Amino acid sequence: MNEIVRDRIDVALTVNGEPVEARVPAGQHLIDFLRLELGLTGAHASCEHGVCGACTVRVNGDAVRGCLMLAAQADGAEVWTVEGLTDTGEIADLQEAFVARNALQCGFCTPGMLVAAQELLAREDAPSRAEIREHLSGNYCRCTGYEAIVDAVETVATARAGKGGA
Repeated sequence: MNEIVRDRIDVALTVNGEPVEARVPAGQHLIDFLRLELGLTGAHASCEHGVCGACTVRVNGDAVRGCLMLAAQADGAEVWTVEGLTDTGEIADLQEAFVARNALQCGFCTPGMLVAAQELLAREDAPSRAEIREHLSGNYCRCTGYEAIVDAVETVATARAGKGGA
């Protein structure tokens, strides 16, 4: 058997609510599978060390670094990218707040920030600014738009808690 064929693994997972079956290289990172094989280019491959958070996607309910997880490890998993979360409307208020608060900057970090922020807001009804900063501390904004990003997340947290805002 050819080495290339032996080094491939069959996977079946759900991506953005749709079943996906594929034969992936054993060492292919989840972010590369999503971007190169499925054309879901919202999350970015950047530092490839799990430091910057640009590749953040949701796997089985948790925000994870797509550059630190192999596609083969996602076999049987439910994966959501920023595209899927956008299509469902789940992060519509966050996206609107990012625009309103000028938190988009260049936009490179935005998909990862949105996935991470949504994870926080799903777990905490009304996180403090310090909690928002801590939760997003693993996501780098090269434009240094952190204050605007924290403002946007705080606005949505306040609105979701029924305290006005957004």
